[in-house]
Amino acid sequence: MPIGMTLLAAKVVLFVTMSMYPFAKTFSSFKKANLYGLMLLCAALAVAVVAGAVVGITWMTAHFVNIERGWLDTLVNWAAGILTGVGGWFMLPVLTVLIAGLFQENVIRRVDNLFYPDAAPHANLRFWPELWQDIKFTAWALLLNLFVLPFYFLAVGFPVSVVLNGYLLGREFFEAVAGYHLWKENAKKLGKQYRGSIYAGGLVITLMTLLPLLNLVVPVFAVVWMVHVYHHIPKVFLQSLNTQTPRPHENNKKL
Repeated sequence: MPIGMTLLAAKVVLFVTMSMYPFAKTFSSFKKANLYGLMLLCAALAVAVVAGAVVGITWMTAHFVNIERGWLDTLVNWAAGILTGVGGWFMLPVLTVLIAGLFQENVIRRVDNLFYPDAAPHANLRFWPELWQDIKFTAWALLLNLFVLPFYFLAVGFPVSVVLNGYLLGREFFEAVAGYHLWKENAKKLGKQYRGSIYAGGLVITLMTLLPLLNLVVPVFAVVWMVHVYHHIPKVFLQSLNTQTPRPHENNKKL
């Protein structure tokens, strides 16, 4: 990514985060909630995903694209690997949700227990349905980002991509956290009421995915950020939503 674009992303992240509530609390949560181990695991997984894509595409190009001139064949293979790496870099925002899905419940529990021990009863999240939801979201987000690629030729691809992924990531991470406390139906209702704060958080998350090294721990950062955003919402409103929709086990008892 060009240095100018990286500096621009860094300045925007600094400006927005310094003016928003969860900034200091999010970073203090890493140490207090003992999240460094998860962050390292998350970083290793992010590197493995991008590296795996580069190696996989390069291998397929070498085995299925045959060019008689040796130097040209090598050039094509290297070009495919480099383009895959660059593409993986720009697609990292949409992969963030899939990576975070492996850790999000653990992260939410740790932050809740430390900062919000009196939080509403937790939903009993099921790993495989949640993972399937993350896979569907990632596929849909990748498709939308592919439609954005032509805008890069018009010199507006970067802002369009940031706006799109800011909306997608903000909504998805907030609904994941809020759904942990209020169930998915109420999480969507709550998201519509506080879309401004959620979208701003999504922009921060998206821009951080473009910053070297920092982007490797964004999945954990995003979950922690949205936990604090959720708990900053007035409790009266949360309690009213929490009583409107019956729990699944309550429905089963009625049946």
